[in-house]
Amino acid sequence: MPWLIIIAGCLITFLTFGPRSAMGFFQLPIIGDKGWDRSTYGLAMALQNLFWGAGQPIFGMIADKYGSWRVLLMSGIFYASGLLLMAHADAPIALHIGGGVLVGLGVAAGSYGIILSAFARHVSAQQRSLVFGLGTAAGSAGMFAFAPISLGLIERFGWSDALVWLGVAMLLVPLLAIPLRGNASNARMPDTSAKQTVAEALKEALSHKSYLFLTAGFFVCGFQVAFITTHFPAYISDIGVDKHYAVWGLALIGFFNIIGSLGAGFLGQSHSKPKMLALIYLLRSILVAGFILLPQSGTSVLIFSAIMGLLWLSTVPPTNGLVATMFGTRHLGLLGGMVFFSHQIGSFIGVWLGGTLYQIYNSYDAVWWLSIILGLFAAFIHLPIRETAVQRPALSAA
Repeated sequence: MPWLIIIAGCLITFLTFGPRSAMGFFQLPIIGDKGWDRSTYGLAMALQNLFWGAGQPIFGMIADKYGSWRVLLMSGIFYASGLLLMAHADAPIALHIGGGVLVGLGVAAGSYGIILSAFARHVSAQQRSLVFGLGTAAGSAGMFAFAPISLGLIERFGWSDALVWLGVAMLLVPLLAIPLRGNASNARMPDTSAKQTVAEALKEALSHKSYLFLTAGFFVCGFQVAFITTHFPAYISDIGVDKHYAVWGLALIGFFNIIGSLGAGFLGQSHSKPKMLALIYLLRSILVAGFILLPQSGTSVLIFSAIMGLLWLSTVPPTNGLVATMFGTRHLGLLGGMVFFSHQIGSFIGVWLGGTLYQIYNSYDAVWWLSIILGLFAAFIHLPIRETAVQRPALSAA
């Protein structure tokens, strides 16, 4: 195991996933101070998710060719700049550019797709699922840690200075990224199965039915988790539960997500990844239905958060593992990024729709029910996915 690379990558996902998962705590303080409505903040977070997704395949392609360190340097710069602009936003456009576009690009350049692709290039296929689980669990730990940290910073320094402190922390990312400076051509475990161009890799993937099903299913994951991350604290306030339950709720999601991610990575080494994903989405739908239909209290919030945490990013190791199994690691940053772009389109819609429908109906109920329906769809669409490498007869003959 190349432990230096794995530890550095885990520390980076801890940092990059932490602040963006705590954005929900800034919603009410910002709109209360600025006099904006929830749809204004919701659009900023929706843009963040959209640019996170749009940037992922581009940064993945750059990392595949030129090395991960250059991309992670951009991550630190974009992320810090976006949080600083967000901290001093006097108009919605500054909030949308800083908290939306720049933070989104910062997360894209330092997110799971970049880190897990670097891991995949340095471990064997048998170890891949496990290290994917480690990387994902580190991001979950960031969510667990940054929920109370962010609220503590807001309560002590105010929301603006809290964002400045988080921006300064993001400047550590390029330093931690130094061990990940390699690219696809100098990998410890190079993928020599196909010397494809980017265009050939994209054409092959986009004509592969299992890849398209996987991409469609990951859209649902984005819709569900981004809606909860952004709107859960406000929803907790709406149902009359103390705001600190939202803090511990998101922290519990992060904590149990560590267990779920590690478990998914471990089980993915010996169990069917498509069936695992179908089960995860089915359980999410059952959980959300139970949460909104049964009596709600601080206790129910914590129970919901703990169980949702087990299912939260447990989708990431098997999803990325399937892409690597189907197409190898040579263009994993790009192809995994394309799947993740679908995830972030779902995130954009989930966040934006949450704010928009709340302004119309003064309730989040419609989005909760849509999340349930989409979860059932995702469970169904993963069942036909084939966990096998693509056949390349022409390349094999050559």
